[in-house]
Amino acid sequence: MKHKIEELFLAMDECVLCPRKCKAHRNKGQKGFCRSADKIFVASRNVHFGEEPPISGQRGSGTIFFSNCSLNCVFCQNYPISQLGNGVEISQEELSAALISLQDKGVCNINFVTPTHYSAHIAKAIFDARSKGLRVPVVYNSSGYENPEILKLLEGFIDIYMPDIKYSNDVLASKYSNVKDYVSNNQLSLIEMYRQVGELELDENGIAKRGLLIRHLVLPNNTRNSKGALDFIARSISTNTFVSLMSQYHGAYKSQNFPELADGLSKKDYLEVLEYMDKLGFENGWRQI
Repeated sequence: MKHKIEELFLAMDECVLCPRKCKAHRNKGQKGFCRSADKIFVASRNVHFGEEPPISGQRGSGTIFFSNCSLNCVFCQNYPISQLGNGVEISQEELSAALISLQDKGVCNINFVTPTHYSAHIAKAIFDARSKGLRVPVVYNSSGYENPEILKLLEGFIDIYMPDIKYSNDVLASKYSNVKDYVSNNQLSLIEMYRQVGELELDENGIAKRGLLIRHLVLPNNTRNSKGALDFIARSISTNTFVSLMSQYHGAYKSQNFPELADGLSKKDYLEVLEYMDKLGFENGWRQI
C-alpha cells in the first residue's frame, strides 16, 4: 500500500490526479485548476445525517468536506466550499487523527466529500489511521469526474464508492460544469469503481459495508440527460446497482444565468425520469417524490 501512496503523491509533481491533467507542480506549492496545491484545506469535519440511509444510518456518517473542486458547476449547492474555497488548513497528521476521532463518535463510516484533488493525502490518512485502529468503512464521495488510472491506485483504500453521474452528454458538461470530457472519464471511472468493490453490500442493520452507490441529480428541462445516464448504468454496470435519483435541485450559484435551470426542477420532469428508471428494471436505491 505504501508504494501506491508514493505513486499518488508523485502524480502531483505535474498533477494528473483528475482528468484535466493540468500538470501543476502541486508538490512545490503551485495551485492546479482545482485551486489547490500541497496543503490540505477542509471546510468541516463532523457527524452528518443527511446522506442516503445506508450511509448515514442512525449513527451518522463521519464526513470530511474538502475545500475546492476540479469541476466548476454553475448549479453547485455547496459553492462556498467548492468554488469559493471556504475552509481551513490542516496537516496530514490532523487529517489522519480526524478519522479516528470521528470513529470514536460512533459513526457508520468515514466519508470523504469532494476528495479527488486530495486523493494522495486521503490514501495516506487511511493507511495511517488503519494502523491506529480505524475499522469503519471508508466512503469516497465524489463528483464522478475521476482519472481511472488514479482510481486503480486507490484500490484497497476505499470500501464504498459514492460517485455522481452528472451527465450523459458532454455538451451539457461543458456548458454547466466547464469540462469537455466528463462523460468518458465518468463512465470509465464508474466501471473501475464497480470492478473494485462490486454491488452495495449491507449489514443486518441496513448499513453499507462495501460497494458502489451512484447518485444522479435530475436537472430541470434535461430529462434526456438523465435517461442517458440511467441507460449507461443499466447497460455497462448493472440494474442491481444502488442508484440515488435526487430531486433536490435548486437554483444556486450561477444557475440564474441559464434560463432552463433558473426555475427549478418540476415534479413532472422528476417523475418522468423515475418512470424511466423503473422501466429499465432498477430496484435498488432511493426515490424522492
